[in-house]
Amino acid sequence: MIQVELKPLFARLNSFSSQALENGAGMTLARGHYEITLEHFLHPLLQDPQADVALILAYFEVDALRLSAQIDDSLAQFKQGNPGRPVFSPLLTEWVQDAWIAASLIVGSPCIRTGTLLLALITRLGYYTAGTRYGELLKGISRERLSNAFADIVAGSSEGPLAQLQSASLAGGASDAGTGVNREDTLTRFCEDLTAKAASGGIDPVFGRDQEIRQMVDILARRRKNNPIVVGEPGVGKSAVVEGLALAIHQGDVPDFLRTTRLLSLDMGLLEAGASVKGEFERRLRAVIDAVKAATVPIILFIDEAHMLIGAGGASGGSDAANLLKPALARGELRTIAATTWSEYKKYFEKDPALARRFQVVKLDEPSVATAVLILRGLKSHYETVHGVSVRDDAMIAAAELSDRYITGRLLPDKAVDLLDTASARVRIGLDTRPAELERLERQQAALSREREALERDRNHGHPVDPGRVQAIEQTLTELVVAYQALEVRWHAERAAAYRVLELRTQGPLINDAGAALTEASDRLKHLQGDDPLLFTEVNPDAIANVVSDWTGIPLGKVLRDSAGGVMALADNIKTRIHGQDAAVQSLCDILKAAQSGLRDPQQPLGVFLLVGPSGVGKTETALAVADHLFGGEHALTTLAMSEFQEKHTVSRLVGSPPGYVGYGEGGVLTEAVRRRPYSVVLLDEVEKAHLEVVNLFYQVFDKGSLCDGEGRHIDFSNTVIFLTSNLASDEISALCAGDRPSADALVERIRPTLSLHFKPALLARMTIVPYFTLQAEHLVSIVDLKLARLAARLLSSAKVRLSFSASVARTLAERCTSGQNGARNIDFILRTSLTPRLSDVLLAALAEQRVLAAITVDVNVNGEWLIESVAS
Repeated sequence: MIQVELKPLFARLNSFSSQALENGAGMTLARGHYEITLEHFLHPLLQDPQADVALILAYFEVDALRLSAQIDDSLAQFKQGNPGRPVFSPLLTEWVQDAWIAASLIVGSPCIRTGTLLLALITRLGYYTAGTRYGELLKGISRERLSNAFADIVAGSSEGPLAQLQSASLAGGASDAGTGVNREDTLTRFCEDLTAKAASGGIDPVFGRDQEIRQMVDILARRRKNNPIVVGEPGVGKSAVVEGLALAIHQGDVPDFLRTTRLLSLDMGLLEAGASVKGEFERRLRAVIDAVKAATVPIILFIDEAHMLIGAGGASGGSDAANLLKPALARGELRTIAATTWSEYKKYFEKDPALARRFQVVKLDEPSVATAVLILRGLKSHYETVHGVSVRDDAMIAAAELSDRYITGRLLPDKAVDLLDTASARVRIGLDTRPAELERLERQQAALSREREALERDRNHGHPVDPGRVQAIEQTLTELVVAYQALEVRWHAERAAAYRVLELRTQGPLINDAGAALTEASDRLKHLQGDDPLLFTEVNPDAIANVVSDWTGIPLGKVLRDSAGGVMALADNIKTRIHGQDAAVQSLCDILKAAQSGLRDPQQPLGVFLLVGPSGVGKTETALAVADHLFGGEHALTTLAMSEFQEKHTVSRLVGSPPGYVGYGEGGVLTEAVRRRPYSVVLLDEVEKAHLEVVNLFYQVFDKGSLCDGEGRHIDFSNTVIFLTSNLASDEISALCAGDRPSADALVERIRPTLSLHFKPALLARMTIVPYFTLQAEHLVSIVDLKLARLAARLLSSAKVRLSFSASVARTLAERCTSGQNGARNIDFILRTSLTPRLSDVLLAALAEQRVLAAITVDVNVNGEWLIESVAS
């Protein structure tokens, strides 16, 4: 057998044979085989039920399924474990050579069809299938009959009749008759026709980008280097601008030279899929380029994510794919629109000036809020049709404004469109499904019912059961059933009223009686819903705000109105946890109320407070209380122990390592926490212990509400409350509070010189200094009562035991705390080291004796010793 070059030989395969070879190569890689063999190629040839091979097997009554199974058995015996790329086996290349001879001399085909491959296999069946089971099945095919009646046997094949055979290769053909068909197949296989998609209504209208589209048209009109590249950040609408050009071409709103042009989008995924054989990717791209150049109708090729071309192709010489484009782009033979991001353009294109100069940059900036509203208005009808809901105009304005202000890390119009889409879907779902509140009540009933059944089973088995718990379950279940039934009745009424409103809206122009009926139905729905609707009939600003709240945790819309009352009562709520610091609490709450009402600079944090005072007076507890009452829980608090940042280089821990350093890309503990939860509390504990360079990092945060992390991303702090705690000037505060307490303002002025020794005046000016007084005896007693109540609640929750204390317990603990210098922090220490071990002894003794305790009473004698009495149930 004469040896020939593989590339021109395999170029003779038609598209069906070529696809089968690609699939066989993929199978080889997947199974870890070392060679692409005849069996790897033959197995995919059997899969197309309308191709030549299937028709030949059916004609000679050979069972294709059985043949495929026996080939699988042969493949299962091949050696596995190849970590690299497989090679073509000599037997396979010899078979393809025989097939080319059969196609040329016997069948008269200009390309290697799947049928000619089978004919070549049958011709030397004993040679190619020696020692295999599937070779016996193929003996049922007569070589003479197949050779003489090949055209009749494969008539109706999906590979086409012999008179209209397509070209052998995707890169070109052996006959003029097949070249045009193959080239069109290449474009259909690897490209999407955007102009045809626009004609079929598959492209949404594009608004607010007329200038960029005109700029692309100007570049395309040039004689040479007529290739625009659209560059912009993710989400600004790069692909949408190109789709807008396709719409303009379809509508004829372009110059004459573009009106007959087709705009095709090159699918890089399809171009790379299955191109495991070296050089296959370049061959496909070359075929696409040749097909575009030879097309009778002018074609513009759109390459999205164009940076993927650079480095695509082979393991080495990675720029081969881009180099294929350069000559055609420079001569103007190929008109291309590329799209990529600024970072990818800088990384790939600017490093290859020869490629970059062949493109003209079209800058695509983030649109303004007003332009985003215009875009949403243009898309409104499409989303109304898809979701079957009405979208109000003020909802689109809210989507643009709220997404611009609160959704960070993404750009308009992408985030506004996603917000509108999600809100529309949620409104539609709300009309068709039960409200979340009903499902929550149902889950609570199910959980309590399971607990009741478990307790009943334990009682029947003779185990002691707390009767109080059983009674509490019964009472709670009764309340839940009543609440569920009332809510269900209300939901059915709201749903009926909502569907009545929707029905009237779809009846046509709202005039005379129809308009009056709609007004009446709408009023009835509003009356049923009150201030807390279970469903919406349309997408309104509240529906938009609820989605933003779910995405970011920021209370907006109705959630914001509900939280307004909480902000007004914030001081009272915090004072239930922070005792003896009324002036400090009121000071920070006044600033937070002003921020919540919209009077603050929107770029600055909600508040920046420097809490100074002795240890154990409630500074850290204040941050916990604000997170709990203002942000929905203590989980919204990010605490940074600044004593861990005493070295200059620890700045990278806060914002993330810069490029080239260990840890780059992992983010900083501060920036990542705020990026993931932008509406939260940040506590910088014991800030005076941090290195000065670390503290200087916060100038920009306190002033502009923004911080750039190690990856160059801007982190928004405008919706955070920042607390800094410090023990500076503690001795002065204690001395000043020894007699009559001074006012908070006077205390700040007295301690400011001490603070200025550590913090620069420019930094102090960016913070609100909140002094904390030393705690007096009556304040310690109330704090002790609070701590004891929490201890009792924990015991009731964990052991179902009621814990009570005599009045002397609180007084004794308060007296012990006044003797130390740690304030209320001594309470936790005394409880942890003195009282809690005694309670543990009582609980463990009862457990060992298999007694069920109902209550424990704690008292203290004159010697300060604990007196503990327990009561069994």
